[in-house]
Formats: sequence, structure tokens, C-alpha cells
Amino acid sequence: MHGNESGEVLTGKQLSIRLLVMLAISGGIGYSLSLAGLTLQQATASSVFLAIIMGTLLFWSFRLSIAFLGLGVLIFTKSLNIPHFVEAAALPVILFLVGMMIVVGALRDLGFFTWVIQSLLSIPNMTGKKFIAATAIASALLACAVDEVTSIIFISTLIFQVCDRLKLNPSPYIIICVLCTNIGSAGTMMGNPVGIFIGTQAGLTFGDFIRWAFPVMLVSLASCVFITMFWFRKELVLFDERLRDRIERQLSLVPKVDVPYKRGLVLLLFTMAFIASHHALEEWLGLDTNSILLIAPLACAGVIMIVKRNRARHYVEREVDWWTLVFFMLLFAIAGTLQYTGVTQIIADNFIKVCGDKPAILIPSIMATTAIGSAFVDNVIFVAAFSPVVTALGETMPAMPLWWALLFGACFGGNITLIGSTANIVALGMLEKQSHVSITFVEWLKIGTLSAFVACLIAWGMLTLMAPYMI
Repeated sequence: MHGNESGEVLTGKQLSIRLLVMLAISGGIGYSLSLAGLTLQQATASSVFLAIIMGTLLFWSFRLSIAFLGLGVLIFTKSLNIPHFVEAAALPVILFLVGMMIVVGALRDLGFFTWVIQSLLSIPNMTGKKFIAATAIASALLACAVDEVTSIIFISTLIFQVCDRLKLNPSPYIIICVLCTNIGSAGTMMGNPVGIFIGTQAGLTFGDFIRWAFPVMLVSLASCVFITMFWFRKELVLFDERLRDRIERQLSLVPKVDVPYKRGLVLLLFTMAFIASHHALEEWLGLDTNSILLIAPLACAGVIMIVKRNRARHYVEREVDWWTLVFFMLLFAIAGTLQYTGVTQIIADNFIKVCGDKPAILIPSIMATTAIGSAFVDNVIFVAAFSPVVTALGETMPAMPLWWALLFGACFGGNITLIGSTANIVALGMLEKQSHVSITFVEWLKIGTLSAFVACLIAWGMLTLMAPYMI
């Protein structure tokens, strides 16, 4: 999830002005579309979806309110009915995320993330470059296993502790790890909400992600580690010197704490094995595609809540981000209205007119559009809007390369700006709170754009090579 969550407080006048601007623009565009030949329902659906996008830009904290009101407009204008709302709301995706959030809460209780941090600190013959490279790679792989936000919270905590001991500015190392985390989130379904959404929309399995997305993520991650470490090479030299001096004085970087990490490791491995084997289990039991995939986290969460029954209510009430999940559900339903009213078919037809119907052109076009959009607005919004378009395009050509282009554009595009992903926003908030240090927009934009551009080039090249083998 991405967007400008700056936390600014708006006065009544400012709020009114922004609301009027949003209504004027979205309503004006909706009216223009109706004059251009779209039906009332198509123009209304487009106008409401545009209002959702503008709502994330103008007043992030009111996005859920806008989604509620937008849904009401769609129902009253007969642009959407209840059966299609239920169908488009992607409830299986929401339930998958609920289950994974509970599992992550249990992992936190069991000290799994503390164990990961302590394992990084115990690397033999530690140097600054080795430590940062290992931390960046760990943040990416941890994002694959749980999610990008959880990963960056724990990795940032480690960086703050180490930099505090070494008397260093943590900003460069936070940037490196955040950029790598965003790239790592594209490796599996669990790394980012757009992964599970694309998987369910396209009928992709966990194995498909491991086969096609994970290798692209690894090569892109390698490029990001190399680029960022070269970019901050002067800071890494100072890190090396301070670290070597502390090691020579036999001083620890952070205190070690005994944690029951083995139970957490078993829980994570069992959950991932359950998810990874879903396709084989579905075929063996004769179940619908991805049915076990979507239920696996819930089943694991159910076991956790029985075993740790004294924490069950805490997991459901505190670990599950209900605010975000309800917004996702309404967003998916409102985006589904574009498909229900036929707007996405019009977009797909025009997309083909502009870009042609060749995957070699459509892959970079979709990736670039999604990456640029995701740099400024919530990537889930762009994926929700584009997924019906990709579905429509898939009726006349192989769709799988286009789905991967959508995934990589959404995840890698989050690196471009400091408001490009939730991981960015969380890490920068922690940086300002812990170290009272701020990173400027331009400072982030330079390295963020470079890392995202190279990662997208790699993804484009690899997808083009792999496209003929995708069925």
C-alpha cells in the first residue's frame, strides 16, 4: 500500500476547499466522459474511482469515508448492485490478509524477528559492507515471507540500534534497506497486498510466483544492493571504520536476548509450506483453484488462537489492520464497477490502439504506467484499476506476462519517491522519531528513481525472454 500519510492536521476551511476541488474535478471529468459518449453508469463509475484516487492525495485520513460515500453513489445510480459488490470485493483476499496478520502477530510474540536480527549480528568477520548487504537482503527476503511493513519495522529497529552504538547517521542505511524491501515484496504472494490480489484475479498459484516472479526479484534485488551500496560508498567506509574499532574493543552492537525463536521458525515454515503446497492439495482433493491458498493462513491463525487462547482476542483486535482491510474491500468493489459497467473494456481497446497488441510493447507500457502511478498514489489503487484491463487484454493475447508487468511496476515503482510505499512512510516516520533526521524529497528521488529504473529494466528484459514459455 502506498500514499501520502503525512499526518497533517487540516482546518475546516482547508478540508472544505480540498473536498470541493475533489468533487469539482471528479464530477467535471465524469460529466465530460458522459458527453464523450459514455453511459451515465460508466461516467459515474469513472468519477467515483477518480475521487478515490484524489482522496488518497488530498486527505489520506478520510480515504475510507470517501470510499463509503462513493459506494453509496454507485448503488443509488445503479452503477453497481449488491451481488456484484460482493463478487468484486475480493473477500478471499481480505481473509488471506487477516490470517497472515494474525500469524505475523504470533511470530512477533515468539521472538522470531528478534532472532533474525541477532542472526545478522553474529555474521563471522563482520564488516560494514557485509553487514549492510546482509541486512538489505534479509529485509527483502523477510518481506517475501511476511510483508514489507513488518520487515522494515524490524530491520529499521536493528539499524537504529547499530548506528546509535557507532554514532552514525542511519539515513543512508534506512534508504538502502527500504529500497530492497520494496523490491523483495514482489517475490511472493505474501510480500505485498497487490501480490495476493493479482494472484487471485489471474488464477496464479504460489508456485507460479516462485517460478516466474521470484527469479526476477532476485536479479532486481542484486542490482539494487549494488547500486545503493555504490551510491553510499563514502558512508559505508565510515561505517566500516567505526565497526572495526568497536569489534577490536570487543564491544557488542546490541544486547543479546534469549527468545523462543524455534517455535516461531516452525510456525513460519509450516505456514509457508501449507501455502506452497496448495496447488497440489487442491488437485488431490478436487478443490477450486487457490481455495487452499486463501484458507491456509486462516487455518494456521485458527490453530494459533487455540494454542495461545489468552492472546486470541489481542491478535484479532490489535494485529489485524481492519481500517486498511475495509478500505481495500471497498476499493476492489469500486474498481470492479469499472469492469461491471464496461469502462475497462473501453480502456483496454484504447490501450491496444496506442500500444498495439504485442506483449513486447504492452509489457513495458503497463510496467511504466503502474510504476509512475505507484510512486505517488497507493499501488493497490493502480493494480485494482488495471487488473480488469489486463483481464480484457488477456482475451486476445497471453495474459501472464502482463500480470507480472503489473506486479513489478507496482512494487518497484514504490522506490521512486519517499511517499511511494507504506514501507517508505513507516521507515521515515521511525527515522524522524528515533534520530530526529529528515530525508528530503529530492535526496530520495535521485537514488529511488535510479534503483527503480534499473529494476524495471531488468524485469522488462527477463519477462520478454520468459514470455514465450508462459502458458
